[in-house]
Amino acid sequence: MKMKNLSLLFIAITLGLTSCKQEKKESKTEETTEVSTVANFVVKPEATSVKFTAYKTTDKVGVGGEFTSVKFDEQSGATPEEALNNLDFSIPVSSLFTNDATNTRDAKIKTSFFGAMLDTDLISGTIKYVDGSVVAEVTMNGETQSLPMNVTITDERRVTLTGTMNLAEWKALDALASLNKACEALHTGADGVSKTWEDVAIEVSTFLREN
Repeated sequence: MKMKNLSLLFIAITLGLTSCKQEKKESKTEETTEVSTVANFVVKPEATSVKFTAYKTTDKVGVGGEFTSVKFDEQSGATPEEALNNLDFSIPVSSLFTNDATNTRDAKIKTSFFGAMLDTDLISGTIKYVDGSVVAEVTMNGETQSLPMNVTITDERRVTLTGTMNLAEWKALDALASLNKACEALHTGADGVSKTWEDVAIEVSTFLREN
């Protein structure tokens, strides 16, 4: 009887240890699976566009354009906020494009506006995204100023940032006057006044890809 009882005790202990090992193994597998399914949000230059709308005449007629190239290192995060926060960028002025059929507008903006500034090759800065608010620290004409931006995120991955740049804050009014002089006739409205406005609407769009 004693031998039988010992055998039964041994079997019970063996089954208990085997069960514990299986539970630990399954738990470890579940944890590994959970970690591996966490997706990162990745900002990539080729998925990013920078568009602007400037204004002419006293009727404030919009003139749209874009920069076809934006440069930054790929950055990722567990959330869109992490992916965008502290993202350094630079925009080559040479990539400016306004889809002008005469092919003269782009040259005038590059030479008469940006050409009248300091550091004419690049617009650069850093995006700060904290607690749902976005500010772009933009450097242009040798000046670094904060540009508050509204943020919209759709489908969890498509991000649109919009804001309005006042050129006076970047001490770019002389450059603006230079552009207005170069485009005087084209910026003259029905009232005979030539005007180029100092506020420029900015729109940045990007798609946060999954890593």
